[in-house]
Amino acid sequence: MMPDAPRPSAQPTLLRRWVPHPLLTLVLTLIWMLLINGFNPGGFILGLILGLVIARLTANFWPDRPDIRRYGKALAYVLLVLWDIVVANLQVARIILFRPSASLKTRWAVVPLALTNPEAITIFAGTITMTPGTVSCDLAADGKSLLVHCLDAPDLDAAIQSMKTRYEARLLEIFA
Repeated sequence: MMPDAPRPSAQPTLLRRWVPHPLLTLVLTLIWMLLINGFNPGGFILGLILGLVIARLTANFWPDRPDIRRYGKALAYVLLVLWDIVVANLQVARIILFRPSASLKTRWAVVPLALTNPEAITIFAGTITMTPGTVSCDLAADGKSLLVHCLDAPDLDAAIQSMKTRYEARLLEIFA
């Protein structure tokens, strides 16, 4: 009779207990450094402490956090969204300043979702809301569609397809 192979411990390591979300800790530290608008050792240490404490306090809120295996694609997604926010701001400013409100084609769009991961759906809805000119308003009870308000969408199907190909397809790759 062969002995059983040792099972991995259900207890997290000491490092994992104190730093449950290392990427979140890093991002919070960087955000703190940006907020204080400078780099000094005291500010960095305070930002690191805040990042560690906030990550530790919020760890229980996401026990089944998704694994992001494609950090390069995630970074490319963030850069794409930042670019789209800048472009959409200019487009919305042009609409507000130069177009009569009667010519706007404001519409409600029901965007069917291929995403199933709650975190990915949240990022998708947040991306739509952060991009000026669109606001995600409601998620269907079954989680299969998202209600979006578009400030100006002359072709509703093209607007839906744009959201799906520009954002949802990339999120599917990131969270696959």
